[in-house]
Amino acid sequence: MKIRKILVNQPNRILSLRELGKFRRELGLTKKRRFIALLKKFPAVFEIVEEGVYSLQFRLTPEAERLYLEELKVRNEMEDLLVLKLRKLLMMSMEKRILLEKIAHLRTDFGLPFEFRDTICHRYPQYFRVVATGRGPALELTHWDPELAVSAAELSEEESRAKELQEKDLIIDRPLKFNRVRLPKGLQLSKSEMRRVCQFRDIPYISPYSDFSLLRAGSKEKEKHACGVVHEILSLTAEKRTLVDHLTHFREEFRFSQQLRGMLIRHPDLFYVSLKGDRDSIFLREAYCDSHLVEKDRLLLIKEKLRALVTVPRFPRRGSLKTDSVGGEDGTSGQEDGIVEKAQDWSDIDSYLSGDESNDDEDDGYEDDWSDEDDNIPPRF
Repeated sequence: MKIRKILVNQPNRILSLRELGKFRRELGLTKKRRFIALLKKFPAVFEIVEEGVYSLQFRLTPEAERLYLEELKVRNEMEDLLVLKLRKLLMMSMEKRILLEKIAHLRTDFGLPFEFRDTICHRYPQYFRVVATGRGPALELTHWDPELAVSAAELSEEESRAKELQEKDLIIDRPLKFNRVRLPKGLQLSKSEMRRVCQFRDIPYISPYSDFSLLRAGSKEKEKHACGVVHEILSLTAEKRTLVDHLTHFREEFRFSQQLRGMLIRHPDLFYVSLKGDRDSIFLREAYCDSHLVEKDRLLLIKEKLRALVTVPRFPRRGSLKTDSVGGEDGTSGQEDGIVEKAQDWSDIDSYLSGDESNDDEDDGYEDDWSDEDDNIPPRF
């Protein structure tokens, strides 16, 4: 992704390997490695162009170029949705103002462009504006829209009630429906844990967009509000997941507890916290079915297609099936369906995250030894 970002900013989207060496620090590379070995590891993404005896250049393959142009088109069409996400994030905060450096932690999860600080944040003064603070520039809400102050949990509850009313009209002599807590597949709770979950659910719902300045820290009501905020933030992300570390950056804006990770683990019916890898990940349980993401936005579909291109080996294994296209018949990648390719349970997500602890592409560095013989290690995004 970093190399592609550098490449598309060049004239005609072509760059020599010598010029690429100037971006070694930007790419997070501390050791001298052969760039040609790296580029050849991903033949479906980059192609080498010979210009003279001592000059090698590279560019995107036609398929990678098509995906990049498709991504640009989708991002332009989805800008209104990205603006809505920023507005809702600001509306949930205490002061209706959040530092831009903190919002940047959710950039990848929200699907914001790299340069969102200089583009989206300045294009919509009717909704928000960039203000100077003693701790750096911040994004401040300029217009409160009560129609946006409805959480995804409230919308889901309304849909469930409408469905139940419809069933009552269609079914006669239906047995009484008790308010049971449906646990995700594979989740086993003790009686005491189940009792605690039920008691917490009995607490009246507190909207993440409500005024929480009077809620006492450490109270059950404050924890109910904090769970609502995390639920809403996850619902705004593309993959309905993020890193726990990203949420901790917003302790001040949302008055999160210092033991945020522990609070999330206490609610396994709402969130799935993966403890694998260097940094813990949190998933919105209701957005997944057997560890597969139920609904995917258009940017995520493009991301999966790009992942499929990245996994194309330089030398196909003997006996492997050859395919004419990367994408499946439904337009998604033929290798990934949701967050995990062959996942059947939540435990499979832990195995997936063991090799992909972070989804923040600004922090990752590629530290493998790029030799011509080692062609089976995909990059980490």
